[in-house]
Amino acid sequence: MTPLTSPTGSETDFDYVIVGGGSAGCVLAARLSEDPGIKVALLEAGPADTSVLIHCPAGLALMSKTPAINWRYETVPQPGLNGRRGYQPRGKVLGGSSSVNAMIYIRGHRADYDHWASLGNAGWSWQDVLPYFKRSENNERGADEFHGIGGPLNVKDLTSPNPFGAIFRKAAEQTGYRLNPDFNGAHQEGMGSYQVTHRNGERWSAAKAYLTPNLSRPNLKVFTETLSRRIRFEGKRAVGVEATRAGQARFFAARKEVLLAAGAFGSPQLLKLSGVGPAAELQRLGIDVVQDLPGVGENLQDHPDVILGYESTSTELFGLSLRGVLKALKGIRQWRRERTGMMTTNFAEAGGFLKSSEDKAVPDLQLHFVIGKLVDHGRKTVFGHGFSCHVCLLRPRSRGSVRLASANPEDAPLIDPAFLQDPQDLEDLLSGVKKMRALLEAPALAPYRVAEMANSARAQSDEQLREFIRNHADTVYHPVGSCKMGVDAMAVVSPQLRVHNLQGLRVVDASVMPTLIGGNTNAPVIMMAEKAADMIRAS
Repeated sequence: MTPLTSPTGSETDFDYVIVGGGSAGCVLAARLSEDPGIKVALLEAGPADTSVLIHCPAGLALMSKTPAINWRYETVPQPGLNGRRGYQPRGKVLGGSSSVNAMIYIRGHRADYDHWASLGNAGWSWQDVLPYFKRSENNERGADEFHGIGGPLNVKDLTSPNPFGAIFRKAAEQTGYRLNPDFNGAHQEGMGSYQVTHRNGERWSAAKAYLTPNLSRPNLKVFTETLSRRIRFEGKRAVGVEATRAGQARFFAARKEVLLAAGAFGSPQLLKLSGVGPAAELQRLGIDVVQDLPGVGENLQDHPDVILGYESTSTELFGLSLRGVLKALKGIRQWRRERTGMMTTNFAEAGGFLKSSEDKAVPDLQLHFVIGKLVDHGRKTVFGHGFSCHVCLLRPRSRGSVRLASANPEDAPLIDPAFLQDPQDLEDLLSGVKKMRALLEAPALAPYRVAEMANSARAQSDEQLREFIRNHADTVYHPVGSCKMGVDAMAVVSPQLRVHNLQGLRVVDASVMPTLIGGNTNAPVIMMAEKAADMIRAS
């Protein structure tokens, strides 16, 4: 896709200006521009989604090393992680994080949405949101009570699943877990293979699903490599967005609304840069206060995650060896010809949901089984073959923040997920590591295990495991909550996603989730944007 030229003249006036071309922004742009009488601008700081690493699913393995399409944020030092800085990758490209993620289609637990509604967010219960999940979806298994067909987002079983998915499922059965063929169906708990957002052997990002098919609409303009710097207000009304493109200042006027879809880090950052947020923080940085909203940037939540890895001699697993490289080259040729084979993997092909203790009402842990050795988010090159598994805590008690480093929009925000700040989070994650290790040491995996990787093998007692978690845990890439939806004093947006006490401004992305959902967050963000589009059109 070719980025459009900078706007001039009448092209600067739109009905809706959407900031952020990620999952939510792509949905909003497509749905709102269905009305030919409505003019829509979509502003994205990153480039167009042209890289083959995006479209080839296995390209995921290299994208942590690709700064052109990844913000590659870091957290502030985390006391709960023994002072380490965590890594926070975010997509800096059309499609946002749906262009760089592991493509797993998970909605979360129905109880998560009923909880949102119980907090005063009318219209966000499970029964309210299920129709939007189904509307967005084209599930290749077909339609049923829980799934839709005909929607833009293609969901399917893996084209060429790795044999270790079946081995993992057998190990899970041997460890006492029931198999679950559909984590988005009647029940979430259990182990199985993940469905993915693929189509015809390619990643099916929100950009490919919603945006690319509609680029010919004359009323939809997409501006890539355009950094939004500030929302402009007239009184309490948002009237447009000031941005920079190719070194030139641009103003995009919004006759109806500015729709902020810059994610759990970008949205609170831009609100604060625009004078919306905790007054003391803004005044300290010399930013004029438009609206004192103490909740902007607070309530940040993320899934803390830790990985166990095992060495193996099996070249069915991904790894760096002569045989592994030759096999990968053959796989690349097959993918180019047929869009099948090993390069259609999302690496985290299997996993599941379990409870840290039996007194939990719903699963509070998630596993992602990876068909390779994963070290430092894939940023470190490791030789040989192996498998690894993540365990993440789905509903951490810890709450963090997103604050401004400066008044310069080009400076990364100060991201503090407060990992393991609440001591119970560490205990629940400890339970998860022990349960995961027991599964990975089941007989089904025995023929392929050589040894547990040294960094975790040394940790056997509970205290040693706690220290291992503090030394190695990090994000599994699901930050939410920093502009939460609600009716309390710390809420930033209403249940209609309007920013409190302001006009012409909504936030539509993961930042508005009041609490984390039990699973991967991309499908829920797409659902939320589908619902938001209906609310915007109705208003």
